[in-house]
Amino acid sequence: MREVDRRRKFDRRVFLKGAASTVPIVAAATTTGLGIQDAWADDAVALTPAQLKTLMKVARDIFPHDMLNDSYYVTAIKPWDVKAAKDPAINLLIADGIARLDQDARERHQVPYAEVQWKTDRVALLRGVEQSDVFKTVRGDLVVSLYNQKELWPKFGYEGSSAEHGGYIKRGFSDIDWLPKA
Repeated sequence: MREVDRRRKFDRRVFLKGAASTVPIVAAATTTGLGIQDAWADDAVALTPAQLKTLMKVARDIFPHDMLNDSYYVTAIKPWDVKAAKDPAINLLIADGIARLDQDARERHQVPYAEVQWKTDRVALLRGVEQSDVFKTVRGDLVVSLYNQKELWPKFGYEGSSAEHGGYIKRGFSDIDWLPKA
């Protein structure tokens, strides 16, 4: 019988080559003022990375789900960059809305909105702009763009559409196991 050594064999040269290519990427990400976790915002077309970061924070504050990874919120707000590139009115709407949020945050907390530490403080700032067009537009779009991601559905217990499976009547409509039997 032949024995196979399952331990990984690392070559020093391969390790050093990989480490050398990682250093410039980390240096570039940290000099732009964004952390590695915010690198997704660097490829923005119309909006600035700071605006996208603020939009993500707004999305998290409007629909807070601690169990969700930031990637779902990024997926939900990235289309706003494309919309802003195509339509100058949307670009202006978002820029003005974020500028107002940042101004309110600086007046109350001396930092921009995205850097306000406490969620309750950010929510108070959002309450101040909840009647504005930008807030209504972003919130309305987030309902669809966030919750229509099929990867999220199992996290909320939603099994998806039942029409192709015969409807809800045939898929557990009357499966009430928490009531006592009459």
